[in-house]
Amino acid sequence: MEYDYIIAGGGSSACVAATRLVRDHGARVLLIERGPAKYARLMRMPAGYMKYLWREDFLEMHHTAPQPQLGGRGPIVPQARVLGGGSSVNAMVYMRGQREDYDGWEAYLGQGSGWSYADLLPHFKALEKNANFNDQYHGIDGRLLVSDPGQLCETTRRYILAAQGAGIPYNRDFNGATQAGVGVMQHTMGIARNGKMERCDAVTAFLSQVIDDERLTVITESLATRILFDGNRAIGVEYQRNGATFRAHAACEVLVAAGTYNTAKLLMLSGLGPADHLREHGIQVHTDLPGVGQNLQDHHEVPVIALTREPGGYHGEDHGWRMIRNGLQYLLFGTGPVTTTGIESCLFFDPDGGERPTIQLYCGPIVHVDRDISDVEDGDGITVSSCLLRPKARGTVRLRSADPKEQPRVNANFFGHPDDLRLTLASMRFARQLLATEPLASNIASEILPGADKMSDAELAAFAGKTVKTNFHPVGSARMGPDGDPMAVLDARMRVRGVEALRVIDCASIPFIPSANTNAIALALGHKAAAMIMAEEGRTELATAA
Repeated sequence: MEYDYIIAGGGSSACVAATRLVRDHGARVLLIERGPAKYARLMRMPAGYMKYLWREDFLEMHHTAPQPQLGGRGPIVPQARVLGGGSSVNAMVYMRGQREDYDGWEAYLGQGSGWSYADLLPHFKALEKNANFNDQYHGIDGRLLVSDPGQLCETTRRYILAAQGAGIPYNRDFNGATQAGVGVMQHTMGIARNGKMERCDAVTAFLSQVIDDERLTVITESLATRILFDGNRAIGVEYQRNGATFRAHAACEVLVAAGTYNTAKLLMLSGLGPADHLREHGIQVHTDLPGVGQNLQDHHEVPVIALTREPGGYHGEDHGWRMIRNGLQYLLFGTGPVTTTGIESCLFFDPDGGERPTIQLYCGPIVHVDRDISDVEDGDGITVSSCLLRPKARGTVRLRSADPKEQPRVNANFFGHPDDLRLTLASMRFARQLLATEPLASNIASEILPGADKMSDAELAAFAGKTVKTNFHPVGSARMGPDGDPMAVLDARMRVRGVEALRVIDCASIPFIPSANTNAIALALGHKAAAMIMAEEGRTELATAA
């Protein structure tokens, strides 16, 4: 069968784009996803994702290159491997970023390029069915359920009050007029048809609308291995399934949405990338694009952890009798700890005193460390994680070999720029200030990481190197850019330079990482990509409700 569009990848952006192209454009679409069609039923429950966070059921674990600035560590970065992508496995935080992020894209790409905050806001709104807000910043007619967590624990409440005591204003809507402040994070969850609070992923919200449409074909557990060309035009995708190789042809365009790491890998396997690097692996160069695999950015975080005198968070709530009790409460009444992701609140601020936040400080009402950190005292506690919003360091994605089954070689380059470490250390000191502010202070028993005796910059820097971890937001490995930028892989319409009928529509296309969790922009990228395609083919609507 021939298709109008083939989408390599089945994550957030792919699901939205496929839905719009089939539903609104009447197109025949093939979507190819390397992971399974469904995730575990437990993960529909808001708290369920924690059981799978470091398992490989629906995740691909990328072991990044060892870093000298991290004492030789190479942090593991999980990436989704299931239909729905990150929206199916993430912690469901719905955060768009700052107005300045997207206005910065517009300034870089050129005035009128269509990537300003004002340009993107209609796409965010069209996707959204917000349970709390219906105003100039939010929509209620979309299919993406957005709400607060189903409950807030006592530690979260204390954190919000302590932050205000430390001079951080309360912010009722991080996706509204301003991001700065402390408050409750909105999540992609809501009351489902069964009356329970559930995850709202890209398949449930969007792809389900067209899943039975004969114009849509979804192939899962299939690995896209190469983009096919006829001369300079992309005409299809080669993929492997159950040990066999298949080819599918696209009459209109091929859209790549395989995830930031694997999008770069697929482009390079197809002969699109740095010529010298491709030749190293015996790959015939189709188009020399030196920017493929460059510009990698990711949010990363470092914890400050303390034990508390009294319970108030979620320690032990997922084990033994408590787990059984909480499960029954959720099934019978739709309430309790299962209705929350556990990470309910954060604050945004700038340690340098600027108005535009550079740090996101999460409140985790548990003792939580990365899995390669051992011998940490467990118990009731609080983890304040400092996430750098706009790291200046840039990493890379490179091929490990010409074998499409091999993972790419990822260099995350955390703390590769001195400002990234400087801001992180300053934010860790502020996290300590929060723990010393009421109503948190009286409930803090002891700081266990980095430890109250670690006071100097050198000591904190050593700790940061040992504990820094991904916030699961890699972007930028095939960035959009203006005509004059030789490292720009895409133009402002997400089209791959030097070839025809090929676009990258996922977070790999992002030029500068937004100051927020990235699932919201991934969804908007898919929505906008479909709108641009339809506009180019004579359709004018840019942001109909999804």
